[in-house]
Amino acid sequence: MIAAMPTPIPSTPIPSTQGPSTQVPPAPVRPTATARQRTAALAGALGGALLLVATSSAHSPDGGPGNPVLNLALQASPRDAFDAAYELGPIVVIVAALVLLRRWPVLMAGAGLLAVPMLLPMELARHLPLSVSLLTRCAQPLALVAVLAAAQAMLRRGETGRGTLVAGLGVGTTLLGMAIADAWWQPYGAVYDWQRTLVVLGIAGAATAAWLLRGHDPAARPDGPEHRGWPRLRLVLAGGLALALAFPLGLLTPDRLAVLLGVSRSAMYRHAYVAGAVIGTITLIVVAALAAMAGPWSLGGALTAATAQVGMVAPLILAMGALRYTTLPFFCVLGGLAVGAGLAWTRLRVPLTAGVTVAAATALFIAYAATTGHPEKLASQGSVVPGILIAVLVTAAATAIAGTIAPALAPSGAAPATLGPLAVVLALGGRQAIEATYLQDGLPASSYFNPVFHLTTSAVLLLVAAAGVGGLGFAQQWASRRADRLRAEQIRREAAEAERNRLARPIHDGVLQVLALMQRHGNELGGAGPQLATLAGEQEQALRNLLSGGPVAPAADRLDVRAALTALACPTIEVAAPADPVLLPADVSTELTAAVQAALDNVRRHAGPTARAWVLVEDEGDAVRVTVRDDGVGFAPQRLAEAADAGRLGVAQSMRGRIADLGGTTEISSRPGKGTEVEFYVPRRRDSPA
Repeated sequence: MIAAMPTPIPSTPIPSTQGPSTQVPPAPVRPTATARQRTAALAGALGGALLLVATSSAHSPDGGPGNPVLNLALQASPRDAFDAAYELGPIVVIVAALVLLRRWPVLMAGAGLLAVPMLLPMELARHLPLSVSLLTRCAQPLALVAVLAAAQAMLRRGETGRGTLVAGLGVGTTLLGMAIADAWWQPYGAVYDWQRTLVVLGIAGAATAAWLLRGHDPAARPDGPEHRGWPRLRLVLAGGLALALAFPLGLLTPDRLAVLLGVSRSAMYRHAYVAGAVIGTITLIVVAALAAMAGPWSLGGALTAATAQVGMVAPLILAMGALRYTTLPFFCVLGGLAVGAGLAWTRLRVPLTAGVTVAAATALFIAYAATTGHPEKLASQGSVVPGILIAVLVTAAATAIAGTIAPALAPSGAAPATLGPLAVVLALGGRQAIEATYLQDGLPASSYFNPVFHLTTSAVLLLVAAAGVGGLGFAQQWASRRADRLRAEQIRREAAEAERNRLARPIHDGVLQVLALMQRHGNELGGAGPQLATLAGEQEQALRNLLSGGPVAPAADRLDVRAALTALACPTIEVAAPADPVLLPADVSTELTAAVQAALDNVRRHAGPTARAWVLVEDEGDAVRVTVRDDGVGFAPQRLAEAADAGRLGVAQSMRGRIADLGGTTEISSRPGKGTEVEFYVPRRRDSPA
């Protein structure tokens, strides 16, 4: 009764080298499933599926086959204490199960024990107290949550195929049970020997899983620090509040709705479907908000699953009507269950699931057109072949959707809450909301086949569900690839850090010590010694900065080039800059500063020992202009060309090349004895602030 899809596997974070504010992508961790875990999970999942068939088929679903029922009512109006307990029991059981997901083998065994009264003969069962029937009513929802928890554990251990298969079975087996319960050949409340056999086998499977896993499966719920506290609590709260919504909705009687809507009581009673549509709409809004609180994946998964659930109601009613008085409904739904589970098992589950859902919608459009807008004729005429085709396709779509959504929910532990209470309550609200469209000549249809008269509505809903599956598949794949890219980048940075540390040790022991020695004793050498000492000190500091910083991206998106150039000031270099910051993209600021440093290096090397330099920074709004001028010896205009021809490319690469890569220009003017002036002009990018 719900839905699922491909999943990233549980993950642990890689330590960040970028500081505490950096978002570090999780590193995938795939714990290898042991033989004991695989055996236990398969035994428990099979046992849970059998319990779902038995318990679902023992109750006649309210509203016909395909009704997304977890033994819940959208409106609960208890008349006494027992009635309140009868309505509240399944809700308490589901919430407790969401808290105890790691104990899913115990939950599965508990569901089997609650179903034990089904093993008793009918004569004896009639004399049991009503409290026993209350416990039996809780067996199906408890089994469903346990099956979804088992599927989540498989997915988190990397068993994607088995996990998607089990998640699909949680939906398909419930549909199978409801199809049996609604069959005309099944007396109301009857329990057959084959149902008792399923209960016994289900209890055996659950007991096997509980014994092999010692009642505890850590993989059923993530346990990292990022999944504790509120992230874990919000899933339980969302599911519990969605279920508890039935009680305040039970207060919305037609009389109260008439007052709220400002209409007469008689009008409300004449159009009873309006009350249901209003209550259904309120349910959709509130539960969608709760699903959003649980997380974006939960919201997308719950909406997709609920849409499919609402869309399959009318087709299953039509198919059951066409195949009435036969056992074909059982075999058709069983065949659809097998097809859907097979699609969920494959690696191409997303496109195949979307394809079978579109095929089911197309079959509904064809059935509507072939009957000239009266699809109920298929039921009244007992059209077997169309009934078989519709039952198989719709059941396969619902089962495959469950198996396709679950993997996207498993990493955050959201599969049981999303595919359980959230999707089911959304589907119940959706069923009531669309009743406003069930009009026949301006009046509500009054037949059991109400939804069938508007088969195209179901077809459209199935198309929307197919689009939802495709969207979730694309989003999950994109998120997975983005996480892979971020992890690769993180690994690259860590490798660069490790290489930098490896190189730093021999450099520190050799090159840096030589430069430090030259800086300390260079002044004692005389001649060019002081200049060598100064250069050694500068190069030592630059090399230390390189070793400590490395080739990592700047921490900020934009840097103040004024601050970077002002830091170059010294007794022989004066810097004039605006009072306000001159912000440029980090890469532009870095390259412009490097070009200015290259120009100042040329002054030190070529302008003469007594030369002074001036740096002028101008912010022109749409561009930044930096001028470097010195009072050195200057050079002839043809000297730059001669240097380039001789292979000395300092000016061409360190200055002109850098600025040209930024889309700017470099102007150099000099005359012998008149000094040199270098002007850098860098236009601002469109996304750079003025």
